[in-house]
Amino acid sequence: MKKLLTVLLVSTTALAQQPLPTIGNIEVYEPGFTQLVDPNTKIEVLATGFIWSEGPVWVNNGGYLLFSDAPQNTIFRWDEKGGLKPFLKPSGYTGAGHYSDEPGSNGLIINNNGELVACEHGDRRISKMNLAAGGKVTLADNWDGKRLNSPNDICQHSNGTYYFSDPIYGLPGREKDTENRQQKAEGVYSISPDGTVRQVVANLVRPNGVALSPDEKTLYVSQSNGGTPYITAYPVKKDGLLGEGRIFFDFSKQRDEIKQGAADGIKIDAAGNMYAGAANGVVVISPKGVALGRIATSVPTSNCAFGGSYLYITAHHYVCRVKLK
Repeated sequence: MKKLLTVLLVSTTALAQQPLPTIGNIEVYEPGFTQLVDPNTKIEVLATGFIWSEGPVWVNNGGYLLFSDAPQNTIFRWDEKGGLKPFLKPSGYTGAGHYSDEPGSNGLIINNNGELVACEHGDRRISKMNLAAGGKVTLADNWDGKRLNSPNDICQHSNGTYYFSDPIYGLPGREKDTENRQQKAEGVYSISPDGTVRQVVANLVRPNGVALSPDEKTLYVSQSNGGTPYITAYPVKKDGLLGEGRIFFDFSKQRDEIKQGAADGIKIDAAGNMYAGAANGVVVISPKGVALGRIATSVPTSNCAFGGSYLYITAHHYVCRVKLK
């Protein structure tokens, strides 16, 4: 593991001294996509050598990117000046010995108070950490007296309520893990400002990315499952619970370039456009559920995050960025 981290640091320092390498291309499906991304812009590779990069978040107060590598149980940091550095290890499993193939953190956000909030696979919890002082606090690790599966992705409402997904990807035996699994459903949960944990969705298969609409009246949840490759939209009620969901986007009914895809992480811009890690890239979807185009990385792509004028992308063993209009 130490050898891999050394290679990453050396390669990133070298990249900072020369033009960044690029991968993939931009695909335009609808004219409106060119208002978001220049078709001629390049997908720049910032660092490589990861096992599975995930959960990027841009830290405005400091100007740097944090992202997870769950198999390495590590959160990495990248910035323009200093390049790549390990930020936190262990990031999601603090036990002894081997736990699973993906024990580390997954989805990350900066909460309303500027703290780092992490979905931790191995410790099976949602935690928060003060970036300046360090130290973690558990926000949720169980529901109905039973341990969570492996929290995957998270978002926060302006009123302080969190919503997170809890599939089985981080369990040692995944769907066959009868020894460790305690939650029957792969649920979506909320954490209210007073700390109450509620299961708000219980009928999905592999719930993954979660994101709120700009007006916070809709919660979107993706399913990274080939049989149900949907992004579902749920109305958010005043009490924080969700109304009946509707299919917002069905990958199986799309054009050939993306119809075999299923979304992992999702993010939404201020205009309501959705950026979904799927189909070997980031598929951009209008607020009406129309595929506008794809930032095609050419490799399995997990998630993305906005930072300044860039979209930062975690794609398999790469971390990339693309300039936005």
